[in-house]
Amino acid sequence: MSGRAAPFFCPYCGDEDLRPHADGHGAWECAACNRAFQLKFLGLLARGLQRHDGDNDSGGDRI
Repeated sequence: MSGRAAPFFCPYCGDEDLRPHADGHGAWECAACNRAFQLKFLGLLARGLQRHDGDNDSGGDRI
């Protein structure tokens, strides 16, 4: 696994023409809308993944 994960699209305009930005780690620039943004991983949630009652895979009426 690499140390840097790249975003797939711009969070502002949705375009995929992204390049790393020189201002630091996790910074990206979009050539389509001329915006720069930064991504940062905050950490894992202590509570983990919680499922709701309607989300179980116990069969039912699924096709």
